[in-house]
Amino acid sequence: MAEFDGRVAAVTGGASGIGAAVVAALRERGARVAALDLRPVPDADGVLGVRADVTDDASVREAIDAVADRFGGLDVLVNNAGIGAQGTVADNDDAEWLRVLDVNVLGMVRTARAALPYLRRSSSAAIVNVGSIAATAGLPQRALYSASKGAVLALSRAMAADHLREGIRVNCVNPGTADTPWIGRLLDRADDPEAERAALCARQPHGRLVSPEEVAHAVVYLASPLAGSTSGVGLAVDGGMQDLRLRPAQ
Repeated sequence: MAEFDGRVAAVTGGASGIGAAVVAALRERGARVAALDLRPVPDADGVLGVRADVTDDASVREAIDAVADRFGGLDVLVNNAGIGAQGTVADNDDAEWLRVLDVNVLGMVRTARAALPYLRRSSSAAIVNVGSIAATAGLPQRALYSASKGAVLALSRAMAADHLREGIRVNCVNPGTADTPWIGRLLDRADDPEAERAALCARQPHGRLVSPEEVAHAVVYLASPLAGSTSGVGLAVDGGMQDLRLRPAQ
């Protein structure tokens, strides 16, 4: 299907992991796509690499303006850029809390704020924020990360209410533990990487990590003009982790 023909999308954190999978999925469906990242991807057919630092308002505005100037507007914004954090509420100092919230929450605020003037001109405007299962499930050693992603989910619903009558749909995707470079680095630092990977897989009811492509499929659905009646949704892509309570395997 090519439901994104003639439409323009911008994806933050678009150079790797989930972001790169979203860029590829949108392009396959006909969109012209800008991959915004600290280290932008090389330009390719229908894909524009743009440097953007989501912690810097001027950088974000310059990037969004560059996308709109190059492609003639903006229809879809995917707020995917984010960083991880480990530890209990006692394990990170104020500086680390502010650093993570600056990227994971304010980064989305800055990008959406810069994109809104362009999205208001679109006939099929959509924002999709990438959250996490950490927003809806209590995970050990994830206090700071969970707080940031809980804020993303709440922010998404508030944005949906604010902008629906302007013709801008806002939704959120909440992935489970995905097989991304960040998880790979986390596993590399573990005392027993294989045991840690097995534990992460076992935590999800379907018994494996979520693929970036599975998350991208959900993002594309929510961003699609075919989903015009879907707004304010937090869509879990987590193998059932949010809602299922399976009996132990025999």
